[in-house]
Formats: sequence, C-alpha cells, structure tokens
Amino acid sequence: MPKVIREMSNNIKNNPQITENEVIAFLRNNPDFLRDNPQACDLLLPPATVKGKGLADFQSYMIERLKADKEEVIESTKELVENARSNMNNQQRIHDATLRLLESASFDDFIHTITMDLATILGIDISVLVVEANGGDIPHIHQNGIKILPEGTVDNWMGDKSVLMQNNISGIEAIYGGGAALICSQILLRIDVSMGTPPAIVAFGSRDPNMFNENQATDQILFLARVIERCFRSWLSIAA
Repeated sequence: MPKVIREMSNNIKNNPQITENEVIAFLRNNPDFLRDNPQACDLLLPPATVKGKGLADFQSYMIERLKADKEEVIESTKELVENARSNMNNQQRIHDATLRLLESASFDDFIHTITMDLATILGIDISVLVVEANGGDIPHIHQNGIKILPEGTVDNWMGDKSVLMQNNISGIEAIYGGGAALICSQILLRIDVSMGTPPAIVAFGSRDPNMFNENQATDQILFLARVIERCFRSWLSIAA
C-alpha cells in the first residue's frame, strides 16, 4: 500500500469525521497523490463548469482521460488481433511444412525438404540439419545442407532444452557457413531420432534480428520437431 494511502487511512481511523479542510490540507501536502493514485479520480464527481476563481474544472480532464482509455483499449485490441493473425499464419506454415515432410518420395527428398524447402515454407532465410560426428548411423550424412560437428556440441549449445530461440545474435559459422554473417536470429531445434543415433538439431536462421526471441511460444515448432523425428524413424526403419 502506498505511503500516502496509509497516511490517509490512518487519519480517517483516528478522525472518522474528517473535514473538507483536512482533505484539502492532505492534498496540498501530497501534490502527487492523484498522479500516483489515478484510480481515486473514479471516486470524484468533477464540476461541469468553472464557477469561480480558484475552482478547477475536471470535465476536460475526464474527457481526455476517457479518450486515452478508449485509445488504449483500441490499441490493445489491435495488438490481440495482430497476435492472433500471426499465430494463425505460423500455424498454417507449420501445417504446410508437415505435409511437405510427409510427402517426401525418398530419404534424399526428405533431407532436401529439411535443408531447402522448409526455409521457403516457414519464411526464413536458411534451414540446416546439424548432426554430431557419429554420422555413420544416418545414411547420406554428407548431403548438402547437413553440417557435422564434434560430439558433445549439441548438449553444449542446448543444455537440457528442446528448443532455443535467440534474437540479436551473430550467426554461428559452424552451422551457417559463409552465410553466418547474415543471420541475426535463430531457432535451434533438438531432434532425437533414437537412442542409437547421434544427437542432432535443425537450425532455422533469419536475417531479421527480431524474427525469433526467447519469449515466443514453442508448441508449434516443437510439434514440427516431433514430425521430423518420426519421419526419420520411418525412413531409417528404426524404433525410438
């Protein structure tokens, strides 16, 4: 409870018959009271007109406040609509990416979808499949778009997280190669194919520094990760 509220409350308790002069004196001694407690204005009945010298007209103030409240509501509503539209757009892209993965005609086509087509479908600049050094367990590991990194790299980057979203970064050359200088935000998405295959991630990079950030919802992108994992198991004929 703000200090001035406590003081007024104590004054009222000590003197239940508080007078107008005492209220005026309190406000004179606490000129920031209404600024710090704007909800108090809701309890006031402002004068409709100015009736004399020294009498403040609150009508214009209240009108301006109502206008400001209305603008705030409109802005909040607009933000909610824009967020909903963005979520729907992202959901549609995830659905399109899922269908494209499921339509792969071969394992090579599946890898091509991850490393080439997903970037276009998701509206990003680059998509890369990263696999740790034990790449012999996954065929065609030297295909374009696949990066091989030393063992332990994925856990070093990801820790215990399944997805890592970062903004305002410098792209990692080990992932993006010569295009790393263009990457300013990214998603690192852990891919757990099976207990017998090496750790892997799919990296999505964007030149937009605010395309991804740690406050974004992850449910849709994690769904895409589960689809990729199941497709891997199907093509490699292995269990989870």
